[in-house]
Amino acid sequence: MSEKDTIYNSKIKSTGLFNFADFYSFCYSWLVDSEGYIITEDKYTEKIAGDQKTVEVEWTGNKKITDYFKNQLKIKFRITNMTQVEITDSAGRKKKMNNGTAEVALKGILLRDFDSKFETTATKKFLRGIYEKWVIASRVDEMQTNLAKFCDSFLAEIKAYLDLEGKK
Repeated sequence: MSEKDTIYNSKIKSTGLFNFADFYSFCYSWLVDSEGYIITEDKYTEKIAGDQKTVEVEWTGNKKITDYFKNQLKIKFRITNMTQVEITDSAGRKKKMNNGTAEVALKGILLRDFDSKFETTATKKFLRGIYEKWVIASRVDEMQTNLAKFCDSFLAEIKAYLDLEGKK
């Protein structure tokens, strides 16, 4: 069994205009194309009540860092009170967008010994404890710091995207 440490847990909330399809695509491509994560969609639900829609999406992202370390992201999108509106942009063209509240929760998890190579015998388990405590202690701290910085930057990118979309 691999060791899991939750390093980061935060969420952002933004209300305003945005294009949900573009927002979804932006988040997916930023993680997959720019950062090399493998994303699986664990849940996608839409609930329609009148002209409003609620969308919930859950992703799990994995990225192997080394043979010993792996980053895992748990991302939950919740879009509430989403309605389709038509706006006129600065060039005078009509454009369809969504108005609503977007909430994104992000949890960053550092997995150590994710292949369970040190779990086969009690001796190997003991050696893993020594290895982590004395040999790679600074490396573990570095991985935790890098994951926290990455999660911060991802949420900052999402917030900037939503702010920019609302001002178009």
